[in-house]
Amino acid sequence: MHLTKAFQPTLKEVPAEAQIASHRLMLRAGLVRQTASGIYAWLPAGLRVLRNIEQIIREEQDAIGAQEVLMPTLQSAELWRRSGRYDAYGPEMLRIQDRHGRDLLYGPTNEEMITDIFGSSVKSYKELPKALYHIQWKFRDEVRPRFGVMRGREFLMKDAYSFDASYEGAVASYRRMMLSYLRIFQRLGVRAVPMVADTGPIGGDLSHEFLVLAPTGESAVFFDAALEEQDWLSRPVDCDDAESLATFFATVTDHYAATDEKHDEAEWAKVPAERKREGRGIEVGHIFYFGTKYTASMGIEVSGPDGAPFHPHMGSYGVGVSRLVGAIIEASHDDAGIIWPASVAPYRAAILNLRQGDEACDAICDRIYGTDPENMLYDDRSERAGVKFNDADLMGHPWQIIVGPRGAKEGKVELKQRATGERFELSVEDALAKIGAA
Repeated sequence: MHLTKAFQPTLKEVPAEAQIASHRLMLRAGLVRQTASGIYAWLPAGLRVLRNIEQIIREEQDAIGAQEVLMPTLQSAELWRRSGRYDAYGPEMLRIQDRHGRDLLYGPTNEEMITDIFGSSVKSYKELPKALYHIQWKFRDEVRPRFGVMRGREFLMKDAYSFDASYEGAVASYRRMMLSYLRIFQRLGVRAVPMVADTGPIGGDLSHEFLVLAPTGESAVFFDAALEEQDWLSRPVDCDDAESLATFFATVTDHYAATDEKHDEAEWAKVPAERKREGRGIEVGHIFYFGTKYTASMGIEVSGPDGAPFHPHMGSYGVGVSRLVGAIIEASHDDAGIIWPASVAPYRAAILNLRQGDEACDAICDRIYGTDPENMLYDDRSERAGVKFNDADLMGHPWQIIVGPRGAKEGKVELKQRATGERFELSVEDALAKIGAA
């Protein structure tokens, strides 16, 4: 994309309403614009980040056998009355009526709808297990929306739901999903630590939150450094083998990790001092087993091996897609702007033409841009070099390819890595090879 043609409305001033770094930087870098309290329009660069996150999530969910569906944002109130949650949910639910007076709601979550869809189609234990997910906008009418997309009213979420014939099967589904989540967050370039969460009346230990480490996190976290040293992408786990899943799960749960709400000083004292890590975390994901809560309350049954009907066991698994954009920025920025992990950045590199109209500079920039126009942002504006440097740092592209008249005469460019600030003078070919665009 040529920057002269792009809709990339950056701001020089810090917006007064933005209280945290991610909110300030998303507005300044032209990723979003607020349209109402807690509701944002996603502009082209911000939407590219959302799509990159979605794609990684899809690939890792598909890899464990989950299947994608797409459920509507509006749901019938009758589904929620069947589960008993319609009146109990509270004022966060946006309730509306259509022209015929039928009660509808803007979905804050999808347990009822997916349970009804499942129940209308699956009739036998032979069709289990099933795992279904979708990526859809949701709405919760927060009393005080704040912090930009971190706590907005409308948000994009990936939510998945598993259905199993037994508790043991549900445990295997839960462990598969935990593996998928750890791989997702590693690919997104963030450290997300899984921590045991409250299970409510269900009991047990099958509920985990995933928290991205960031100074502005809402929760204090305590964990064993062994958890951030794991390479989940290369760990061999057979998702169809219960023993392999159990071994993987033990690797995660054998190491201490807790938020301040569940922190245990006695257990924390057992962690070697050199492995203790403390900080703050932003919740970006939650996985939870809730048994037959919805299948029983909504009357969903399948036939067992002996022909007797039973209620399938369920779990739900959420990732805050739009929230992740803010969390990544909170965890990865500096005074100059955003520092995107390469896997989610809107563009792989920014091409900075420091002498627009110079024949050699223009030729090299055109040549570089032509190698991968989909993933390059070409700053072809007639602006001072300082303006281009500042905007490139603000927008956070992993690489900046700087083309000036002196180097262009020799067929060389300056390559800057945004995360480290390192600079290299290289030939065009070597620069492209280094950023993975050759």
